[in-house]
Amino acid sequence: MEQPLYQKTITELAPLIKSKEISPIEVTQSVLKQAKDYNVLINAFISIDEAKALEDAKQAEAEINQGIYKGPLHGIPMALKDILHFENERVTFGSKIHQDFIASENATVVSKLKEVGTTFTGKLNMHEYAYGPTNNNPHYGPCRNPWNMEKIPGGSSGGSAAAVAADLTIASLGTDTAGSVRIPASACGIVGLKPTHGRVSKYGCFPLSWSLDHIGPMTKTVEDTAILLEYIAGYDEKDPTTIDKPVENYASVLTGDIKGKVIGIEEDYFFNRVDRNVKQLVETAIKQLESLGAKVELVNIPSLKYSEYAEYITFMAESATIHRNNLISRIDQFGPDVQHLLKFSNIPSAVDYLQGQQVRTMMIKEFANVFNQVDVLISPTLPALPPTIGDEMVVINGKEYPALDSLIRLTSPANLVGIPAISVPCGFSNGLPVGLQIMGAAFNEKDVLNFAYAFEKNNPQFSKKPNLIELLTN
Repeated sequence: MEQPLYQKTITELAPLIKSKEISPIEVTQSVLKQAKDYNVLINAFISIDEAKALEDAKQAEAEINQGIYKGPLHGIPMALKDILHFENERVTFGSKIHQDFIASENATVVSKLKEVGTTFTGKLNMHEYAYGPTNNNPHYGPCRNPWNMEKIPGGSSGGSAAAVAADLTIASLGTDTAGSVRIPASACGIVGLKPTHGRVSKYGCFPLSWSLDHIGPMTKTVEDTAILLEYIAGYDEKDPTTIDKPVENYASVLTGDIKGKVIGIEEDYFFNRVDRNVKQLVETAIKQLESLGAKVELVNIPSLKYSEYAEYITFMAESATIHRNNLISRIDQFGPDVQHLLKFSNIPSAVDYLQGQQVRTMMIKEFANVFNQVDVLISPTLPALPPTIGDEMVVINGKEYPALDSLIRLTSPANLVGIPAISVPCGFSNGLPVGLQIMGAAFNEKDVLNFAYAFEKNNPQFSKKPNLIELLTN
């Protein structure tokens, strides 16, 4: 039986669209039908714009028929997290306060995707204001994990991950402040990359924490992530945090050859307080990478023991500043969990914040020293399997721990030091996906992607899909 168009990847669709074997309209119609059929179950979308998507698809088809082909994203239907500005369109940020907000211009990443002919199908569900890892949204309803509808998809980019996993979109973008691309990527069994801080412009993205926020691709395969990164990356004069460094053709460096490369393992932090099944799957993945010619070296990063303090202090202080006016005048319009977090976000003092930044400086130095010895660091993405929707605790080896603290613990260090980090599926435990996190030196997305590609290439079984028909009938 031939694979439906909605299940295909960017890499598979692009040559078919370019050669006119299929049309952007056909692909968009296929994806829209899948989205409309299953969004009622998963709640990955805040809004679907069928008319606008078909209009974009018709324009893409007309351009291609005229011999104007803009590259592998031309005619590819994508839905994006509802935190990115679209000119003259409603953008909610997953909130009640901004439920009627109309953006005056496009986010830079949206402009870049429009320039290369991407078709936009809708806006994806998210944790309110991106402030949480569960995507249990009180205003638009919880997004559900397509592998188990009772479980969270992870957050804050849960709608993006669930939509990609369930083929409701070909690919997406998420935002990541403490792991919000990689957490849901791991929970839903897809690929999610947080690039180096400064690699991708954040202009036109509602902030949670200016110094920790990132935008990154969320896709079905590593190659699709590499393609998407190339088209959204680059210096932007509208975003002073972007760095003017050359953007590589990331897909072309995916050789899968990791012979002689060195994997760093930091056991004290990244393999501590981790579910035994998750740990075993990650350790098996590392052994497989060794069998492909990589070497393993144990490393030590002492400042990691302070990273949770530094992460919390930083995003609490910065988020309280961002939301200050609404905290004073519209506190009752925030959802209960975000309201609670924002109230506590006023507590850190200037001394606390500056101490947090001193920890970051120490961490940046220690991570840089480690990357002088190794090519990548590898760890689990999540220390536990996704909890049930509404649960405030996760269970790790029979003990309960706070869900918020646990879900961001292994991903947030990469945000603090600004290095690239990817989550790639590495197996299943109790029917739920487990993610392998690969981190690299600043602006070394190339090695991070190639390690992920080497693993993915040798583990095609991890690309299996959730059985949505079975879930729909249960």
